[in-house]
Amino acid sequence: MPEPSTPPPFSDRPIRFGTRRSPLAMAQAHETRARLCAAHGWDEAAIELVPVQASGDKIRDRPLADIGGKALWTRELDQMLGDGTIDAAVHSLKDVETIRPPELTITAVLAREDRADRLLGARSLAALPPGAVVGTSAPRRAAQLLNARPDCNVVNFRGNVATRMAKLAAGDVDATFLAAAGLIRLGEDAVGVRLDPEDWFPAPAQAAIGIECRTDDAAMRALLAAIDHAPSHAEVCAERALLAGLGGSCHSPIAALTDWDGEALVLRAAIYSSDGEVRIAGETRLTPGHDEPPRALARELLERAPALVAGSFSGPA
Repeated sequence: MPEPSTPPPFSDRPIRFGTRRSPLAMAQAHETRARLCAAHGWDEAAIELVPVQASGDKIRDRPLADIGGKALWTRELDQMLGDGTIDAAVHSLKDVETIRPPELTITAVLAREDRADRLLGARSLAALPPGAVVGTSAPRRAAQLLNARPDCNVVNFRGNVATRMAKLAAGDVDATFLAAAGLIRLGEDAVGVRLDPEDWFPAPAQAAIGIECRTDDAAMRALLAAIDHAPSHAEVCAERALLAGLGGSCHSPIAALTDWDGEALVLRAAIYSSDGEVRIAGETRLTPGHDEPPRALARELLERAPALVAGSFSGPA
């Protein structure tokens, strides 16, 4: 083993990374540990993974929006960071609330995986049978589906990737959606049909792994900077600035896609009525790190939206 380029910060214990204990969350934590150890020349024993069962994993029979929203994915990890039980937390950034406590900072974002959704159960949206029962707990996916196929019936469908695939196989629904990134990270690369993100925008921050630590922990922030992928971080910040401008909740159907045009970002976004009948879309161009263009896009979308759509959003945070 080569000599470490940067020694681990603690001589008496490993660095502790908190993570949800679902299979996908653990896969993301393993990837993060491997990347940080490779960046600094450490043995993987330098980082301990600390799994926790999040509140959102304990309650699976109700939509997330009805039981506390995205905070249910981060509550336990936030507490552990606050009391020093862990040094950093590994998150799926699409599941992290837009407004975070000032004492915590998303320091690093790994290179994004495929941002697309995949359709399971049919070869395309058009191939779904008339009146198909489609399972999803995501308002975005439900609204997008109903916008394209208003004849479909959407039912609540929660659980981890394996649970949802098992429910589909058992015939509980005709079809469902999963994030391509999650399937890839779990080694299920061949599952489902990829929906082109140009036509079916993903969720803001989809496919991005973020590592959060205490804002005042300068040493940890410096170590994590070694695995920060600046282009992915810039995309996520733009999409989260859009969310902040919209004031969306887990009830709010929001879709967004960010692409690069030279050194500039082009952010496209759409908001929907819950039944998918109304779609309001727009785009903006911005320099990485500038939050005002995404917030201006949010204002424009809300100004153009009818009351039944705008009512799902609280406006700028």
